[in-house]
Amino acid sequence: MKERITLQDTGFDVIVKMVEGNPGATTVCAGIMSRGAEIDPDAFMGGIGTIMWLDTLKVYGPRIWMLFKDVCGEDLVKMLGVLRAVQLGYLGHLEFNHAIDNCGDGIDVDDLLSQVQERLPDFGKEL
Repeated sequence: MKERITLQDTGFDVIVKMVEGNPGATTVCAGIMSRGAEIDPDAFMGGIGTIMWLDTLKVYGPRIWMLFKDVCGEDLVKMLGVLRAVQLGYLGHLEFNHAIDNCGDGIDVDDLLSQVQERLPDFGKEL
């Protein structure tokens, strides 16, 4: 299946396409757009790049909220850390999706965040 986001989309378009009308996902995506570059200064395209990664992983609507709330304890730094952990190969796609669908089962978010921060020393540094 093709990604939803295109290079012609505005920030607003990106959020609308990703959240599927879910208010929690809307809040999370707005937070990623506003704070993503600050949390992960090494991220390509800042917060929009992180949302594009969610699109690549096929995480939309309520699953964005579940990742944020149930897996990462409503901590945006941890959520972006988990997404980076997948990107860096510290967490496989199957384990990632299992964790979203099962309230974080099978992963240690704090350990993944530590691995990401070891590899990317500026990740979450100013927070």
